[in-house]
Amino acid sequence: MNRFAAKTMVVGTVALSSLGIAVGFLLNLPQAIAQSTTQSSELQRLLNTKQCPGCNLRGANLRNANLEEANLSGANLQGANLQNADLEKANLQGANLQQANLSDADLQEANLQNANLQNANLRSADLEDANL
Repeated sequence: MNRFAAKTMVVGTVALSSLGIAVGFLLNLPQAIAQSTTQSSELQRLLNTKQCPGCNLRGANLRNANLEEANLSGANLQGANLQNADLEKANLQGANLQQANLSDADLQEANLQNANLQNANLRSADLEDANL
């Protein structure tokens, strides 16, 4: 095989690989947009009604949010920012709070029974009378 043929083969292989990556990205784009839209609507519902059991709020920014007496039972809040949030008397039973930032959050009398708090930041959080 001469050098020209070898270069053409390499360029063709790279082009096909790039095309495959682009097609894969485009095929997954609608799903990513739908998930983002769903998460956004669930976030709005939570902020408007304080009712969002089972919602997917993964990575949501809820810093300083007033969520007193909110129902977030079974919600996915993995990696969410809940710094300084008011979660007094909130229902977080069975919620996924892995890697969530709950620093300075008010969790007085909150129900955290069966919640996943693995690697959550609870620095200076108020857990007085919380159900753990």
